[in-house]
Amino acid sequence: MKFGKEFSSQMVPEWQAAYMDYNQLKTLLKNVLNLQRRNDVSGSNPMSQSRKPSKKLKRKLTLYRAFSGLSVSRRKSSSPRKMEDEVIVVTEVPPPANSDSDGFYQTTFLMTMADTGEVELVFFRKLDEEFNKVLKFYKDKVSEVKAEAEELSKQMDALIALRIKVEFPMMGEFRTNSSINGKKIVPSQDQPEAPSSNETGEVMSHMDAIQEVETGNDDEEEISKRPPLQVLNQVRINVDPETPISTLKNVFGSLMPDLSFSKNELKKAEGRLKQAFVQFHQKLRLLKSYSFLNLLAFSKIMKKYDKVTSRNASKSFMEMVENSYLGNSDEITKLTERVESTIIKHFSNGNRSEGMKVLRPQTKKEKHSVTFFLGLLCGCSIALVAAIIVSIYARNLLENEKGRNQYMENIFPLYSLFGFLVLHMILLSGNIYLWRRFRVNYPFIFGYKEGKRSMGYRELLLVASGLTVLTLAAVLSNLDMEMDPRSESYRALTELVPLGLVTVVLLILFCPFNIIYRQSRYFLIQSAWHCLCAPLYKVTLPDFFLADQLTSQVQAFRCLEFYACYYGWGDFKKRSNTCQDSEIYKIFYVIIAVVPYWSRVLQCLRRLFEEGDYHQFFNALKYASTIVAVVLRTIYSFRRGATWRIMAAASSGVTTVYSTYWDIVMDWGLLNRTSKNPWLRDKLLVANKNVYFIAMVVNILLRLVWMQLILDFQAPFLHRKAMIALVACLEILRRCIWNFFRLENEHLNNVGKYRAFKSVPLPFYYDEDKSM
Repeated sequence: MKFGKEFSSQMVPEWQAAYMDYNQLKTLLKNVLNLQRRNDVSGSNPMSQSRKPSKKLKRKLTLYRAFSGLSVSRRKSSSPRKMEDEVIVVTEVPPPANSDSDGFYQTTFLMTMADTGEVELVFFRKLDEEFNKVLKFYKDKVSEVKAEAEELSKQMDALIALRIKVEFPMMGEFRTNSSINGKKIVPSQDQPEAPSSNETGEVMSHMDAIQEVETGNDDEEEISKRPPLQVLNQVRINVDPETPISTLKNVFGSLMPDLSFSKNELKKAEGRLKQAFVQFHQKLRLLKSYSFLNLLAFSKIMKKYDKVTSRNASKSFMEMVENSYLGNSDEITKLTERVESTIIKHFSNGNRSEGMKVLRPQTKKEKHSVTFFLGLLCGCSIALVAAIIVSIYARNLLENEKGRNQYMENIFPLYSLFGFLVLHMILLSGNIYLWRRFRVNYPFIFGYKEGKRSMGYRELLLVASGLTVLTLAAVLSNLDMEMDPRSESYRALTELVPLGLVTVVLLILFCPFNIIYRQSRYFLIQSAWHCLCAPLYKVTLPDFFLADQLTSQVQAFRCLEFYACYYGWGDFKKRSNTCQDSEIYKIFYVIIAVVPYWSRVLQCLRRLFEEGDYHQFFNALKYASTIVAVVLRTIYSFRRGATWRIMAAASSGVTTVYSTYWDIVMDWGLLNRTSKNPWLRDKLLVANKNVYFIAMVVNILLRLVWMQLILDFQAPFLHRKAMIALVACLEILRRCIWNFFRLENEHLNNVGKYRAFKSVPLPFYYDEDKSM
């Protein structure tokens, strides 16, 4: 792999604009090379032939050089380069007086009179610009992590003091000259006396709150002091997870409760602070990688310059780079070592392998078994589809109009639920593949921890294909149209197959055992619970993203309602139901369709009050208008009439225009007239701009599928239930197209603000008033 591609593949996606623009510098070097070739062809550069001495001559001259011997000895540095051999001079320009800005580096090109001097001068100007950009970004990020390290140090002081207070509430001051196992105990000031040496040894084994210094060393010094317990008087704690009850308490009470010194409180504080250190270590690791990659990129580009121009400028420039803050600073390395030591010492009982296992990022390995079973299940699905088609035509099931209508009215809605789920999973797996293809950092955006057992697009396809096989097998077993001629009823076991399939899916979804991607299942259940309890939970992107998915699965929720009506009040043995005649069923038919949209309204209102973003008010208004349109369309489907038809059409038209504008302009960030890409946005991940215009047109067309309900369009070859299912599938397709561009826009917003890490809430809050 060429370095340019490897360089791009290892970039932090959100920091991409802060890296050295290697491709642009490489393009400038190609301009230098092209100009050299034109000069060589025209004959205006007679010295071009003498630039590179013959390799044969160079090899022969080495045969006559003096032998330096085999002994290793230090030789004096080579003589300083003469001024006439100098190509560039790099100087550091200090910042102006009384200015907060940093200094910068400037390269002076000394060969401006050469044939390619002007083009090379442009190259070095761009090189300086890129280096100063990288240097400034690196300095800013180092300052940020240093400030964060100070905050984490204060948090550790409070945690260690809390450990002492919780585990040994009566612990007193240690004797000054006491020692344990040949190690001297360094006491802290203002501590009461410890009761016994045995208890002291227990403290030392449980935690390293007291500094140990080897007595055998003459240069005994205290590495760090034990934090005094008085630090607990200055802190408050916030370790309880956000729940509906805690949200209501925070509305009427204090946001940060006082310490209760319980073991449960200590455990939660340790877990939260450990997570903060792991996240901080990841930030340090990527910042160190940023420095290394840019240093390597500058070295590569200067070697290319020397090769193209046959000059020796890389040595002077790389000396400056290595002596700069980017190449010479070791603060990140020291911070990384201290974080690793903290994790090992305070969170892993001194077990280095366990501590490093926590800090080491888990890389997901692609398993061949996933591909094998995916292919196997897809093949089984195709075979089952063929078997269903053969069974229908062999038994002439389509010729019996009464039986066909009976099946479509009673059985088809039961299985269409799984069709909606499978289609959504397949399209979501396509979303994940495209996000990975275009380097959208979706795990960070969703706050989803990628591990060995996390789900990618292949795993999601595997689950979808497994559900497809189960559904098709159930459909094949449920095609039996034979009935008892005396009772005119079907076999109960056959008719209970759809209900059994729903039960199996729910059992797998809520299975507590660590099988079938438990991490992903629990992540989905947690987000769904947050949507259901809105606005009592803080709104995060996974929550409202899932709520948006649920708004496109309204027909699936109605299928669940039909399950309850069909098996609870219908005569499933005779494949008949009176659901459509029940007023209660009709009321819940409307309520179930409204619930996902109402959840989004409440989420938008909570974000409005918490974040103060007035856009959320208009977003809530959009979902409220959708609720009105859905209710009126549903009432029209039950009651009919010109009045209801006009009201349904008017409300649906308004919400379609409103929602389409919000999709394209607010969610996708497109239709910007002043952008570098006309009517799109400044930054695009897809190189072909036509894709965005096609997506906008498709989104508008799929937004208009509600017109089928108003115009009562019916295809002669499709049953009414099949038409409803088709419209629902088109809405799922529109939603998954929306998913890609919505997350692309979110990713580019993070890139614009260099947000590559999620903020982990810290357990302790320092009360400055008490510290005075």
